[in-house]
Amino acid sequence: MKWEDKDQKLVKTFTFGDFTEAFAFMTRVAFLAEKAGHHPDWSNSYNKVTIALSTHDQGNKITQKDRELAQKIDQL
Repeated sequence: MKWEDKDQKLVKTFTFGDFTEAFAFMTRVAFLAEKAGHHPDWSNSYNKVTIALSTHDQGNKITQKDRELAQKIDQL
């Protein structure tokens, strides 16, 4: 599944085998986001993690920072 441009955000839902796998993924994303200084809006429900990326200091629009973080997330 590709990242979707939805309401000025890049959005994607990831599905895992169980909650532990989903939470481990969120932890890895958190380290990437912190290193990039660019933090996602996200939610978790059991084995699903939905991530929405936009650049808050640019008026909540999609920027290159979002595309770069999305690419790094996809590489996890």
